[in-house]
Amino acid sequence: QVQLVESGGGLVQPGGSLRLSCAASGRIFNINAMGWYRQAPGKQRELVATITSGGSTNYADSVKGRFTISRDNAQNTVYLQMNSLKPEETAVYYCDAFIGPLGYWGQGTQVTVSS
Repeated sequence: QVQLVESGGGLVQPGGSLRLSCAASGRIFNINAMGWYRQAPGKQRELVATITSGGSTNYADSVKGRFTISRDNAQNTVYLQMNSLKPEETAVYYCDAFIGPLGYWGQGTQVTVSS
């Protein structure tokens, strides 16, 4: 069994910052790519950012320059630093990880950007 547990969500004012964390545990031998996605009410889940085991990153155009994805391979953890948050970025944020050929999702953490 593999579990991904996100944390760090919450309520933040527009222009504020949050740092999300996602820790993987269980039968982990080698984590390949990890990533963050988000799903706003009534919308499809969308890619936010991904990072490979070697540290190569990819971002959605809408978050480039404001969000930073990073990972700690020793701790099997991926992070998402989010700056200059906008109200339209209110969503449930999910992390995912590819371990061998299989993909896993976390349960999500709510991020609300509102004054």
